[in-house]
Amino acid sequence: MDLTDDLRALADAVGTATGPVVGVGSRTQFEVGDPVAPGCLSIHAPAGVVEFEPADLTVTVGAGTPCAALDAVLAARGQEVALDPRDPDATVGGVLAVGTSGPRRLRHGPLRDAVLEVRFATADGRLVKGGGPTVKNVSGYDLPRLLVGSFGTLGILGQVTLRSRARPAVTQWGSRAGGPDDRIVALAQPSSVLWNGRTTTVLLEGHAGDVDADLRTGDLQPATAPAFPDGPHRGRISVRPRAVANLAAELDATGCRWLAEVGVGTVHVASDDPADLAAARTAAHHVGGWLLREAGAPDLDGFGLDLPNAAIVHRLRERFDPDGKLAPGRMPLTPVVVPA
Repeated sequence: MDLTDDLRALADAVGTATGPVVGVGSRTQFEVGDPVAPGCLSIHAPAGVVEFEPADLTVTVGAGTPCAALDAVLAARGQEVALDPRDPDATVGGVLAVGTSGPRRLRHGPLRDAVLEVRFATADGRLVKGGGPTVKNVSGYDLPRLLVGSFGTLGILGQVTLRSRARPAVTQWGSRAGGPDDRIVALAQPSSVLWNGRTTTVLLEGHAGDVDADLRTGDLQPATAPAFPDGPHRGRISVRPRAVANLAAELDATGCRWLAEVGVGTVHVASDDPADLAAARTAAHHVGGWLLREAGAPDLDGFGLDLPNAAIVHRLRERFDPDGKLAPGRMPLTPVVVPA
């Protein structure tokens, strides 16, 4: 499939728009962070698999491709990309734009590590390529990583090349009562270790013999994947991994349901009352972390604190989008004054 004409049309639509624009996928993550300003023109990226090279472990797709559709194509050849959105209807471009890594980050690394090349539309209608299909062919600024997590404020993703990997022969969840201890630490390389204060659930992937050995080492019973906290008001806390235990004690007092990614420092929280989500943010601040609003709680600021790299973000947006045309309101724009 060749998306050249579609990409050019995407860039033209952005460049000729007389008002603000926002890249839109399936809207499964459209509430994450701050809401986009009203009155934006919705721009949709093309969908479809452009090229899949199983021998090279690379796949190129339109950013509007649903993650479930991409996974089906890769699965047919025994491969995968660990995008792992909570909603399979999420698009590849939407997942990358928001930049929230999936629950297998412990083993597969952050989401940005999967991105090799991007093609995106700038605010003035240019179609720009960054990165390359192989690492050794890349020079200059690492634009792919810059676009991941930019919430569509630097450019609108049109096409991406991702690094694929062999699909594991066996995937097995195991669980046991209590928190993670030395038995979990002794596991070879779990893909995910999740803890909700009562139960530790571990995702094991690999060859059958290795998975069975890890089940015995961790004293784990075969289980199903745990449910992530759900509710009308949701957030995602980021803390230092060693702070998760202290945070857990504070979260229990907020009334929020929570699930922590042990070893990563991501804690998913949900509540029925927006005040409880606000309390979870306060708890995160107490242990040196922060909470990103994912859904609900409309009066709660999306990010909750000044971004530590706010000065850099501001300078980048001045260069990429000086008129503030792309997804206005989606991310904090207030610059941080750096002392001379």
